[in-house]
Amino acid sequence: MLQSFKIFKYHFKNVPILTPWIVEEIFHSAQAGEIYTSLDMGFSKEKVYVGKDYVIIRNSKIDIEEFKRVLEEEAVYAILDDSLVKIAKTCGEHYYKLKPVAPNTAPTIEINGVHMHRISNITPWEDSKIKVKLLSIRRGCRVLDTCTGLGYTAIWALKMGAGEVLSVEKDVNVLEIACFNPWSRWLEDNRITIIVEDSLKVVKHLVDESFDRIMHDPPRLSLAGELYGLEFYRELYRVLKPKGILVHYTGQPGHKSGKNIMAGVKNRLEKAGFTVKKAPEALAVIAYKID
Repeated sequence: MLQSFKIFKYHFKNVPILTPWIVEEIFHSAQAGEIYTSLDMGFSKEKVYVGKDYVIIRNSKIDIEEFKRVLEEEAVYAILDDSLVKIAKTCGEHYYKLKPVAPNTAPTIEINGVHMHRISNITPWEDSKIKVKLLSIRRGCRVLDTCTGLGYTAIWALKMGAGEVLSVEKDVNVLEIACFNPWSRWLEDNRITIIVEDSLKVVKHLVDESFDRIMHDPPRLSLAGELYGLEFYRELYRVLKPKGILVHYTGQPGHKSGKNIMAGVKNRLEKAGFTVKKAPEALAVIAYKID
């Protein structure tokens, strides 16, 4: 029943990637000769030649002035056609940007200036791990991941034992940026299927009781209100197997002004049939299908 939906075939670009910390290291190493640094956001180190007027990275020769130009920007750059190119794009009214958060760790993605992961006192990678751990995945579990993003929750699901992950992302721009992200490269695993469509539409085509676990990590309520609605929660309940578990990230937007998003989510999930408890350490709720 999913044949009518577009499948996104993830392919990691594997080009040199530079964060602000690496750009600064290179720029301040002018005339240092050979240095070893990371060009994949912390996974490995390789040789870079730094001269007075230029830098050579994987056979690309780049003017040192280009490094000076981007030195102060909070952005991630790829080396394409012998130039530093920001991993960002504009589509209509939306601006997408891969945002570095700390040296040698996973970035987040910003959409219109709003980052899609927790980054205060935690990295996006650890944030995703904490959420997925709440699913209590057993080896071979079939997992539905309703919002792919950079793919961290889908990847962690595999790392924790899932046998198959169906992941859904309605915005192909996000997936195209993920192709440049070294921390997203495990999305090439053939046990992960990515559908490009709105989760609300996809879930309606899924078979009853066909998933052991569901990770629901949507954008904030103001950006994707339909993914917080009772109708959608009832569909998630329908496709989840008995004794299945759903983890729903809520965040806490508006909490300083007295809003309680988590309470509303918990109430609607219970109306849909779930037994629900809060997981404040992850800013999430855990919902169980008892029957």
